Amino acid sequence: MPTYQYQCGSCEEQLEVVQSFSDDALTECPACGKATLRKVYGSVGVVFKGSGFYRTDSRLASSAATPAASPATPAPAAKTESSAPAATPAPAATPSTPAS
Repeated sequence: MPTYQYQCGSCEEQLEVVQSFSDDALTECPACGKATLRKVYGSVGVVFKGSGFYRTDSRLASSAATPAASPATPAPAAKTESSAPAATPAPAATPSTPAS
């Protein structure tokens, strides 16, 4: 069950209460009895324990030490328009049979 922090608007009394999600919020201050009690919302501290939460956990040991480099692929060659016809492939060589 979560712990909620409350503060009274009249007497500035602060208290922490363990409540269920379905419980109604407290409104009456136990110190002064006035209905000026409000929940205090602050930053939430989240702690992830165990493996699998860091970005290097799924990498291999050798690649985690080196930063990822961009792939070294050559740029595609620019097309040039030519008036010469395209070259045709040479016919496949046929094996010669020895003379008997």
